[in-house]
Amino acid sequence: MGVVILPSMPWREAAPIWRRAEELGAHTGWTYDHLTWRELRDGPWYSALPLLSAVAGITTTMRLGTLVTSPNFRHPVTLAKEVMTVDDLSDGRLTLGIGAGGTGWDAEALGQEPWSRAERTSRFVEFVDQLDQLLTEPRTDRLDGRWYAAVDARAIPGCVQQPRVPFAVAATGPKGMEVVARHARTWVTYGDPAHAGEMSAAECLETARVQSSLLDDTCVAIGREPTSVGRLYLQGSTREPWLDSVESHRDLVGSYTALGFTDLALHWPRAEAPHVADPEVFEQILASAG
Repeated sequence: MGVVILPSMPWREAAPIWRRAEELGAHTGWTYDHLTWRELRDGPWYSALPLLSAVAGITTTMRLGTLVTSPNFRHPVTLAKEVMTVDDLSDGRLTLGIGAGGTGWDAEALGQEPWSRAERTSRFVEFVDQLDQLLTEPRTDRLDGRWYAAVDARAIPGCVQQPRVPFAVAATGPKGMEVVARHARTWVTYGDPAHAGEMSAAECLETARVQSSLLDDTCVAIGREPTSVGRLYLQGSTREPWLDSVESHRDLVGSYTALGFTDLALHWPRAEAPHVADPEVFEQILASAG
C-alpha cells in the first residue's frame, strides 16, 4: 500500500505526516511533481525532488516516488542528475514515476505554446527513452532527439539501484503502453483520464480491465512477460468508495487484485478539497493493509 502526500505544506507540517505514513506501514510514499496544481495553484506548493530528499532523511524503509514527473517543465539531462542524487540520499529507495503530462497547470509555465496531444506523446516517448540511457550509462556522448539533446552527459557514480532507478510509468493508450512495456517496472493508472469522475464503480473497474488487457497484449508483442510489470491504481480521481470504510476499501482491493493489480496509492486525507477524507478511517485502512 502506498500513500500520496501533496507537496502543499511547509516542512514543519509535512514531516510528521511522512513519518506517520511510514509508522502505519505504507510501503511507498509518493508526491506530485508539478509547478502548480488545480485549485491549489495560488497556495503553498513545493518542489517534488527536494521534498523527497528531505523525506529520505527522516524515513528508513518506505520507498519514495513521484506521481508523476513529466516533460512539461523537465529536461532529461538535468532530471537524470537529480534522480541519481535522490536515489543516493534515500539509499536506493527512489522510484521515478513518469507520465506524458497534460494541458493546464504547469504545461505552459516555461512560456511554450500548448503542445498538441501528438506532440506530448512524442515528447514522452523520447523523454523516457533518454532517461533510461542517461541513468544507465555513466557517459552519454551524444543524444540527438527530435525534442531533447545531450552532449557529453555524465551519470557518475550512477544510481544506487542498478542498472538504474525503477520507473513507474503512467499510461492509458497504445503509445504509452509501449513505453511501459519497454521501460517500466510498474504501470500506473487512475482509470479514464477524461471521464474518471463521472463513472460508476463498475465502469471504473471495466476501464481498468480494458487498460490492463492492452498492457498484456503490448508486453506479449515485444516478448515481455506481462506479469513482470507491477500495476498500480491511483485513488482520488473517481467516485469509488476507497476511503469510506475499511469494508468498502477491502471490497475494492479484492476487485482490483482479481484484475492483476499489485499496488495501490491512496491520497493522504486533507481537511479541504481536494482529497477530503476521514483521517481516522484512513489510518484504519492503512494499518489493516500492513
